[in-house]
Amino acid sequence: MIKTGSPVISIYTEMTPNPETMKFVANKLLYPGKSIDFPDLENAKPSPLATELFGFPFIRAVFIASNFVTLTKTVETDWNDVIPTIRQFLKEYLEEGKVVINEDEIATVKQESTNVVAADDDDVVKRIKELLENYVKPAVEMDGGAIQFKSYNDGIVNLMLQGSCSGCPSSMITLKAGIEGMMKRMIPEVKEVVAEAE
Repeated sequence: MIKTGSPVISIYTEMTPNPETMKFVANKLLYPGKSIDFPDLENAKPSPLATELFGFPFIRAVFIASNFVTLTKTVETDWNDVIPTIRQFLKEYLEEGKVVINEDEIATVKQESTNVVAADDDDVVKRIKELLENYVKPAVEMDGGAIQFKSYNDGIVNLMLQGSCSGCPSSMITLKAGIEGMMKRMIPEVKEVVAEAE
């Protein structure tokens, strides 16, 4: 009889539009259907994985989504020098079956997606959230990021950029030409889309 061990984990990298971030994709779900951004070690407590990644001196931020981790490095670090180390670390971490996110501790950080339509949302906010969830989310996740709804007031939609979107040179083009243009066409009440980076 052949004994099988833990599944073999493979990790590959994808460049993002942000030169300071790299997307590390696993053949395993890390945080199914959700995403969470850890801009620093202090906020990483709910994630043992993020906490360990911050142990690398060149890691500035960690973003975890369904089957990938997007890492932001220090400016002086060259990705070519550190990718093999990070890939090996992630592979071993996941093969050992260690915890990625402690759901119990998430509530204390409260970074869950605000794109989910709530019963008390008004009609315009519901349409904005549905547009973000159905059109924007899949596109920005391909680039290793996320965009979260913050608020809507007097025609202005306020969004938060996370992962590779935060600090990305092309994020303002995506925001204005892409998201704002689409929202204005599909939701006439929207006059402007603005963003804050974490």
